[in-house]
Amino acid sequence: MKKHDLEDHLLGTITGSGWRAVGVHHHHGINIYLNALHSSSSCGIGEFLDLIPMIDWCHKIGMDIIQLLPLNDSSFDPSPYNAISSCALNPIYLKLDALPELAEHPDLREQIDSLRAYNSRSAIAYKEVLNAKNQWLRNYFHQISYNLDENQQYQHFLSANPWVETYALFKTLLAKFNYAVLEDWPPEYRSLTSTRRSALIEEHRQEINFHSALQYFCFQQLSEVRAYADRYKILLKGDLPILISRNSADVWQTPHFFDLMHNAGAPPDQYSDDGQNWGFPLFNWDAMRQEDYRFWRERLQFATHFYHLYRIDHAVGFFRIWGIPLHRPGNEGHFFPDDPTKYLPQGKHVLSVLAASSSMLPIAEDLGAVPPEVRLSLNEMGIPGTRVMRWELDWKKHSNGGHPFLPLEDYSPISMTCVSTHDSETLGGWWQKDESQASLLASKKHWHYTPELSQEHRKELLKDSHHTSSLFHINLLQEYLALFPELVASSPEEERINIPGTTLPHNWAYRYRPSIETLTTHKPLLSAMRSLVKK
Repeated sequence: MKKHDLEDHLLGTITGSGWRAVGVHHHHGINIYLNALHSSSSCGIGEFLDLIPMIDWCHKIGMDIIQLLPLNDSSFDPSPYNAISSCALNPIYLKLDALPELAEHPDLREQIDSLRAYNSRSAIAYKEVLNAKNQWLRNYFHQISYNLDENQQYQHFLSANPWVETYALFKTLLAKFNYAVLEDWPPEYRSLTSTRRSALIEEHRQEINFHSALQYFCFQQLSEVRAYADRYKILLKGDLPILISRNSADVWQTPHFFDLMHNAGAPPDQYSDDGQNWGFPLFNWDAMRQEDYRFWRERLQFATHFYHLYRIDHAVGFFRIWGIPLHRPGNEGHFFPDDPTKYLPQGKHVLSVLAASSSMLPIAEDLGAVPPEVRLSLNEMGIPGTRVMRWELDWKKHSNGGHPFLPLEDYSPISMTCVSTHDSETLGGWWQKDESQASLLASKKHWHYTPELSQEHRKELLKDSHHTSSLFHINLLQEYLALFPELVASSPEEERINIPGTTLPHNWAYRYRPSIETLTTHKPLLSAMRSLVKK
């Protein structure tokens, strides 16, 4: 498709407004796991305002997108995909020394210095950091809370976001019941009358004000990041998990939007005879349709304050999703809806609602076993898919004597190219682990395969990822850091963020080896990354 025809097609789709906003041309960027960042001013975990020097750095390189993993509040679970609210941001990302009125409280500022000791850990101590920052925030709130009642911006934030009060009450009760799952709460708290709800809000007013204030501060800091990104014409790409925790404010407040008798998961495949049971409830699409999908509309409208684009997690799940009866293994599930003729109409309808609900451009995660007609529908709607280069294979071509890897010029322009994901091995890890396929790629490149990917070959593969026909090219930050061995761990496995389907202690504990100050002043890295995006 010629560039002019492609542009006409994309601008005429249901996502046309998103394309107008970002531009129909090649975009290059970095996927950052915010938790893994650390600077001299952060307290044990990456923080919202740590993104500002990363925006400067991205601008210097000549890239124009920063992609982020989800930033939702996930309580004590380090996985950002297990959100306890579809909208609430995680207060663990607050930069403490940037909070208002801190100059008037030198004792609080001194306490921040002690929290910076967590920066020296090689892995993120998520629960320890969460507890320590939460205690500090309580002390801070106790000293400044009287000023919030007169803060018009704060009051406007609350009136514009009615979900905040529900979330704050849920957080309050969650702590009251010692973080028990929702189904184990006393019956009189699982479902509230309006009178009972009002009484609880008054009873716990101070605690509700605390959680509400933290959301306001999160909103302020992430909005500051967005404004800074706009100034330098850097696009921010968010990540909205399709599913929500059973133990969430959303399930508590609007249980009719969910099918609580089933868990979402994945059917048996070559990797798992039992399939996967993720533990998240399914959506009740009929109930959502009756209320004009307000769950999704509100969620997207709030995210629009921060992001220009967003990742649609598990995009095929909008068309059909594997549902498993409670307390049963994954292989006893079936697809919902159970009538295959309903897959496409449902997915197209829901995604059209999402597209109309915000100005953000969606990019689909459409990896794994996705029916071809789903990818065709995404293409027709102007929603780019995700192409991980190692998985773009044509085995029929290989059986006929050719190389199975898709030529760079054959990638659909309506897609995003990358070399790995947060759920996969890094490029170097895959190269080491999957000798059979890696050696095929080496053969195509006329290289001699060795288990350790050389820096020269790594750079060429990264450059390839920035020069496919896709309009978007985004890789995990550690893939670029690996161009310089001193910036990464000696073992590629230590650079992996998560292993799906496991609860290993190192899942989501990954931390970038260099600090923000080190990586943004590393001149050879800057030069190498600039060369990757040049034609």
